[in-house]
Amino acid sequence: MPPEGEEPDATGLTQDPAQELEAATGNAAFVLALRERGVRDTAVLRAMERVPRERFAPPALRTHARRDIALPLACGQTMTAPSIVAAMLGALDITPGVRVLEVGTGTGYVTALLVRLGAAHVRSLERYEGLARAARAHLGHDFDAAAVETADGLAPEVVRGGSYDRILLNGSLAALPPHLPAALKSGGRLVAGFWTGRGSRLVTLTRDGAAAFARSEGPTLRLGPLTPGRALAP
Repeated sequence: MPPEGEEPDATGLTQDPAQELEAATGNAAFVLALRERGVRDTAVLRAMERVPRERFAPPALRTHARRDIALPLACGQTMTAPSIVAAMLGALDITPGVRVLEVGTGTGYVTALLVRLGAAHVRSLERYEGLARAARAHLGHDFDAAAVETADGLAPEVVRGGSYDRILLNGSLAALPPHLPAALKSGGRLVAGFWTGRGSRLVTLTRDGAAAFARSEGPTLRLGPLTPGRALAP
């Protein structure tokens, strides 16, 4: 039981009433700022209000976690800006009970949002062991529906024999490996950034049947590239 006068917050962490009020105020302001930047998906905004970004940000950068900016991570990676995360999650259209494959775990922030949006299971693949280890620590026991693996998320063997309702690529590619859309169930959806030569464009693929896919394009995004291979660095 938490000490008297303290309660677990929505993430399972314990806060005293003053801290809880401060966090709620900060989260509300964060969501309002995202609304002002054009984010309209109510479910995504609610999830972002419930999952504090600072919990997943590098300790030295937590004071910037509620700003709509990308944050640098170890291994030359970045924590994607919240408005871009919101655009990708809105396009992914998570419905309760779906199974999700996520490529590019990073800090685990997007993984947590997928769980809060109602995913029954999130299999998240990260090529850097150090980032995967940190993401598991960030997620803790509050997001039991998520499993983080160190793996090459673009390799064919990671989806062999599996099928998913949703696939999210947290980064940009010049070309999509064909085994990834093939791993979608009928009616499933894949969201990624596609490099156009002048930037990354949000692209959504929806599987309509055994081999039919509908493609739609969204806004230009600032996304880092997804690199194939499991990293040798720790």
